[in-house]
Amino acid sequence: MANNTVKLHRVFTAGPEKLFKAFTDADAMASWLPPYGFVCKVHSLDFKVGGEYKMSFTNFTTGSSHSFGGKYLEIIPNKLIKYSDQFDDPNLPGQMITTIQLKQVSCGTELIATQEGIPEIIPPEMCYLGWQESLDKLKRLVEPNIPDA
Repeated sequence: MANNTVKLHRVFTAGPEKLFKAFTDADAMASWLPPYGFVCKVHSLDFKVGGEYKMSFTNFTTGSSHSFGGKYLEIIPNKLIKYSDQFDDPNLPGQMITTIQLKQVSCGTELIATQEGIPEIIPPEMCYLGWQESLDKLKRLVEPNIPDA
């Protein structure tokens, strides 16, 4: 986790299309992206190369909130999403780059998430823990196969 970078690897039993959709749908993102103990509000989401997004995470216990946003830099449907992140708080300076790689494997989808440029004030291990929680919530969203009623 050198240079304020975290990298995570997971295999999901869901297909790449379902995982990709979880990154492109504002309501889905609000449900799985914030770590435990936080709620997310997606203020805007224009999912296309050059499109921008804006969201905020609020600590459910304290009510304190951090808003952030960025731009979609590269998109390959069902395979790759690369975007920038920047906090609105001047105490959390700099731009992060997050890359999500999806690859179909025999039992579902391999996901590799890399986040670079994490502000120095945020310990990378805390960011890593947050991502682990988010990916657990993502698993619970995408793996159930619930038929229409």
